[in-house]
Amino acid sequence: MEHRTVFIISDGTGITAGALSKLLEHFPNTTFTQSRMPFVDSLEKTLSAKASIQMASASDGVRPVVIMSVGDIALRSKLKEADAYYIDLFNAFIEPLGEELQQKPLTGAGIAHSVMGSSYNDRMEAVNYTLNHDDGNTNAGLDEAQVILIGVSRCGKTPTSVYLAMQFGIKASNYPLIPEDFERGSLPEALKKHTNKIFGLTIKPERLHSVRNERRPGSFYASLDNCKKEVATAEAMMRNAGITWADSTSRSVEELSAIILQKMKEPAKQAA
Repeated sequence: MEHRTVFIISDGTGITAGALSKLLEHFPNTTFTQSRMPFVDSLEKTLSAKASIQMASASDGVRPVVIMSVGDIALRSKLKEADAYYIDLFNAFIEPLGEELQQKPLTGAGIAHSVMGSSYNDRMEAVNYTLNHDDGNTNAGLDEAQVILIGVSRCGKTPTSVYLAMQFGIKASNYPLIPEDFERGSLPEALKKHTNKIFGLTIKPERLHSVRNERRPGSFYASLDNCKKEVATAEAMMRNAGITWADSTSRSVEELSAIILQKMKEPAKQAA
């Protein structure tokens, strides 16, 4: 398989340029090594990024791919002196749109944050809430949660919660279903009055076994028999409580988030 180094370069946080890197998933016959460079907003940082691109080109023997979101025209031009394949957010999308709208686009570093204003602040508030309510850390403030994810340990609750917060400003709490819950045969008491905003995640036992075995190899926790039992019991509990769930085995956090957002708009009782 061909190997390419990919640089994700931005004069801000790099979230937008990082989203464009999803394009790489369409090319499974190439392996990509990603290098993220946020806050490239000065000539010094631009020259350093340019040098890194040139080094990768010499080392790999093939042009790197550069996905970039840099508003300053001079810095963009300097960066592009390095031999690489460039996917330039401004050249490809923003400037042509400006021509169509007959407007000069804003190009300052981090302009997306200033344009979004309170929307950005809302997302940061959601991230803080989500991190504080990760893995059942606290029952306080559950009334504020917009969605509560439940499922067995290591089924993808945390990354999905954080993605919902970062990308959509959703205050997401998540709770692992544990042996005490399975013995009791019902949801944790703190969650029972919030069933209208609970969403479940499940996973194939074989995949769960693989994930857990990387963390605790050879343990009862990671054994395939225990994984099968936990998944079956968790699904039964969710079914009895009328909770919608989705299988995370082969879905990305983006796909899971899309399902959850849709269910938040149109509540349903069936498994996805």
